Amino acid sequence: MEDNIKQNEDHTKGKRVFADRERTNILRKGEQSLILFLLKRVPAWVSPNMMTGIGMFGSLIVFSAFILAHFYSRNYLLIGILGFFINWLGDSLDGRLAYYRETPRKWYGFALDIIMDWLSIILIGFGYYFYAEGLTHILAFLFVVLYGWSMIISQLRYKITGHYQIDSGRLGPTELRIIISIVLITETLISGSITYFAIAMVALLLVLNTIDTFKLLKAGDAKDREEKA
Repeated sequence: MEDNIKQNEDHTKGKRVFADRERTNILRKGEQSLILFLLKRVPAWVSPNMMTGIGMFGSLIVFSAFILAHFYSRNYLLIGILGFFINWLGDSLDGRLAYYRETPRKWYGFALDIIMDWLSIILIGFGYYFYAEGLTHILAFLFVVLYGWSMIISQLRYKITGHYQIDSGRLGPTELRIIISIVLITETLISGSITYFAIAMVALLLVLNTIDTFKLLKAGDAKDREEKA
């Protein structure tokens, strides 16, 4: 009986923690289960803002990994994997921790999350800019631009539809972190391979953003017709 009550409480908390956004990414079920597991174990003295800072620290580690790889050895890129994990930890738990403790600040958290995500992408892109050679520098610029485009789409979608979604189809920030981590491992084994992965990633983001833009425009058109009616 007590186990059933506890399971119901956990289910209710889980729904509340993730109620403010829609997730469509491949790893969402496992990711959400892991987040709930971690939320129960976060010390009381750790605040959501501290988790945001931890996420930003992870991005700094990724940036540092690129810089160290450029000046010393590409093996330092492996440090970036740790950075991505720390970034995921802070970025995934900051807002969820506030909802779990029933102390959310919806618009404050929304604004802080967007700003920190953007600064993190700039850091990661800037790090790759230093590591890249020759004309491949432009790939770092394109990555930041295209990721920024996807962020703009998510904000406009929220404005038009009222639904906040950070994923692009089956791919979300978590999948992107994993993909880049695999790229870093491959680059340490095969020098120069990161360039081909960067080209593929830029092309993928371009395709996904184009598709999402047309969907967004379609939703905007539907909203206009609804308001006129």
